[in-house]
Amino acid sequence: MTKNIKRLTLSAMFLALGLVLPFLTGQVPQIGNMLLPMHIPVLLCGLICGWPYGLIVGIITPLLRCILFGMPPFYPNALGMAFELATYGAVIGIAYHRFALKGLVRIYASLTTAMIAGRIVWGLARVIMLGLGNTPFGWQMFLSGAFLTAIPGIILQLVLIPILMFALERARVLPIDR
Repeated sequence: MTKNIKRLTLSAMFLALGLVLPFLTGQVPQIGNMLLPMHIPVLLCGLICGWPYGLIVGIITPLLRCILFGMPPFYPNALGMAFELATYGAVIGIAYHRFALKGLVRIYASLTTAMIAGRIVWGLARVIMLGLGNTPFGWQMFLSGAFLTAIPGIILQLVLIPILMFALERARVLPIDR
């Protein structure tokens, strides 16, 4: 019971961070697209709380941010991000708890697996949403949106998340009673 309350509380904190961190980009969509501020709390939630919590926080964060602040726009951005972030939260949680690796290798393996899976799901969601409309979503748009534009955010995630996990483990905050 106590571990579920801890996970629920931490998930609420990660959701709040996902709503607030994009304000650091100054509400400039180009900077937000580069730094990916909503991704970090969702990835941490999946790592720390487990895949069900990461999945739910991933779905809710972009949709709630759209409702509360009007950014990102609902269609196709927030809706596509909901699929992407849900995948991040679920995949990183599953990978981290299933990989038989240790330390930083385990974190990086889980993180890169989730980042690739999330970008693939984002691309598929965009193809379905935009491929059915007047604006077709092609290979170049996928590469640009999923990787080229996001390089600063990808680097930030690859640097910041392992540091935070290492610091939390070192401070004996992790693992939450599994």
